[in-house]
Amino acid sequence: MQSHDPYDALPSVPAFTVTSEDFANMEPFGPAQYSGKMGIPGGKDASPQLSWSGAPEGTKSFAVTMYDPDAPTASGFWHWAAFNIPVWVTSLPGNAANMDDLPQGTVQLRNDAGFSGFVGAAPPAGHGPHRYFVVVHAVDVDTLDVPADAAPALLGFNLFTHTLARARIVGLAEVSAS
Repeated sequence: MQSHDPYDALPSVPAFTVTSEDFANMEPFGPAQYSGKMGIPGGKDASPQLSWSGAPEGTKSFAVTMYDPDAPTASGFWHWAAFNIPVWVTSLPGNAANMDDLPQGTVQLRNDAGFSGFVGAAPPAGHGPHRYFVVVHAVDVDTLDVPADAAPALLGFNLFTHTLARARIVGLAEVSAS
C-alpha cells in the first residue's frame, strides 16, 4: 500500500465525522463497492452509504468525492464526484449515485471511467491494496459554479478555496493475482 495522502498538499481545515454502514475506516470494501463495469466479478458499482455530522457553522452545501491515489497512473483515479448537496442533507443511502437517490440540485461529474455517477473499486490484479478516500467536504457556498461536464479535478480546484472542513473515511480494495 502506498503512503501518499492526497490531502496533505491541501490547506489544513478542521475535520468532522463521516461513517458508513458499508465499510469501516481502513477496512475492506464489500463486493457492492467493487466495479462490475470494470470487470471485477460480483462488483455492483454501488456508492457506499454515508452519514456525517459536526460540519462547522457557515457550511452552506456539501460535496462528496471518492479518489484512489494508488491507481497506476500519474494522476490517480476519480471514482465519484458529487457536489451542490444541500446543507440539510447529512446522509446518503447506499447506491444513491446510481439510483437517482441524490438530493435535488446535486450535480455528479464524470468519473475517470468516463460516465457520470459512481464507479466501484477495480485495482489491477496483483497490484496490492488500494486506498479509496471517501471525503465529504463542507462548502462555504450554496452552489459551486462547476460545469456538469467538467472533470473532477476542476471540482477539486474549486473546493481548494471553498472547503471549510473535511470528513474522511478510507476504504480498501485488492484483487489477487490469481
